[in-house]
Amino acid sequence: MTEWMSKADADRMVEEAMGALDKERAKLDELGKVWQEQLTVRAKDQSLTMTFDGRGELLDLTFLGTKFRTMAPAQLAHTILDTIKRGKEETMARINEVMGENPAGGLDIEGIASGRVNPMDVINDLMGPMLDGFDGAIDQILPSAKKSGERKADG
Repeated sequence: MTEWMSKADADRMVEEAMGALDKERAKLDELGKVWQEQLTVRAKDQSLTMTFDGRGELLDLTFLGTKFRTMAPAQLAHTILDTIKRGKEETMARINEVMGENPAGGLDIEGIASGRVNPMDVINDLMGPMLDGFDGAIDQILPSAKKSGERKADG
């Protein structure tokens, strides 16, 4: 036998779910603004700068002066890779600052930023936990609707 959920409990669940959704929506709005920003990182040896978009993608590489011409190829490669790494780290730090260390639903923020994550998966990750709690509530509030639906499917 199923325990009945009070209307007050159902209303509270809806209110909590909507509050959580509003918080995540605000974070995603702020994340959209961050993705529009650009970040410029200077190499430690001052030989070059790199500009990244808000998702950590390299937009521009500018060599400063002529120092790079006298660098050994391995040293130049190291400088470029180190600067890329720092730029991506700084970009991800900004994203984590907005979204927090533990985003709702275990969202893969780096996957979202890089475009590897399907937007529908993001929506399902956000909405799924909220909707899970309503399955039992709907069964309790509308038990006859579920039974009549089962009869239609069977018959």
